[in-house]
Amino acid sequence: MIVLVTGGSGFVGSQLVAVLSRQLHVTVRAPVRVLRGGILSRAPRVDFSELPSIDEHTDWSPLLGGVSVVIHAAARVHVMHESAEGALDRFRETNLKGTLQLARSAAFAGVKRFVFLSSIKVNGEATFPGEAFTAEDPAAPVDAYGISKAEAEAALQQLATDTGMEVVIIRPVLVYGPGVKGNFSNMMKWVSRRYPLPLASINNSRSLVSVYNLVDFIWVCARQAAAANQIFLVSDGADLSTPQLLDRVARALGVRARLFSVPPTFLSYLARLMGKGAQAQRLMGSLQVDITKNATLLGWVPSMSADEAIDHTARHFKKGTHQ
Repeated sequence: MIVLVTGGSGFVGSQLVAVLSRQLHVTVRAPVRVLRGGILSRAPRVDFSELPSIDEHTDWSPLLGGVSVVIHAAARVHVMHESAEGALDRFRETNLKGTLQLARSAAFAGVKRFVFLSSIKVNGEATFPGEAFTAEDPAAPVDAYGISKAEAEAALQQLATDTGMEVVIIRPVLVYGPGVKGNFSNMMKWVSRRYPLPLASINNSRSLVSVYNLVDFIWVCARQAAAANQIFLVSDGADLSTPQLLDRVARALGVRARLFSVPPTFLSYLARLMGKGAQAQRLMGSLQVDITKNATLLGWVPSMSADEAIDHTARHFKKGTHQ
């Protein structure tokens, strides 16, 4: 079985490539933007190649011969210093047009299944506590990234209808794990340095997914017949409030979280004044997903608990800060 994985040098893609490289009777092809020696040493059984860009002009034909499954994890995630209109155009170039170019090439080459790593942002930015998103909810993206992913999903579903190639769409929530960057990494820095954090009064509920559970679920979706032409949401199955998450991270880091209470409405007001409203929403708002479908249709439940995954993530962080 030959599997083509895009985004193989990224946070999720590198973990996915490492897991697939250990599977018997699986050959992995992983085009990456820049071919470095470190990539080769981490997964020596993987056929890495250099692919400078993913857009509507990318020639995928040399990589698709004999491939039965494509797992498309590459995406444009951050666009800096651009207007909203310009940002959407740039997101579409990779996330919509680049994805569709790969999918059309895969269908033409006879690929059986195309697994697309989308985003929970297709569902929206927030839920009311206890009212989780489901895979059957209509798309309601808010930002340019979410819009580009929703458009790619629609184009892939139409392509599946037109060509018969099976498409599986996976929308993960916030992904964390060893080596995570961005907001989760910043949070670990705040806790490890024992900064006082005015977040004790926040009463929200957020779904997260460790990279371990996400990769395990992707591989299930690549193989199980019942996954064909389905949309799935994926999480660890254990929702946490922001104070609960900070406490668990602190425990894993061997420190105590220094939380104090400030009314959330006042925090939201300050955040908006500082132009940090979106960041405040992620800290104080709720975003929950219902993953019942994954167990019902595929028999999949998260293989690693959130506590264990947070512990792995924190140990990796501590090792990095002490080097």
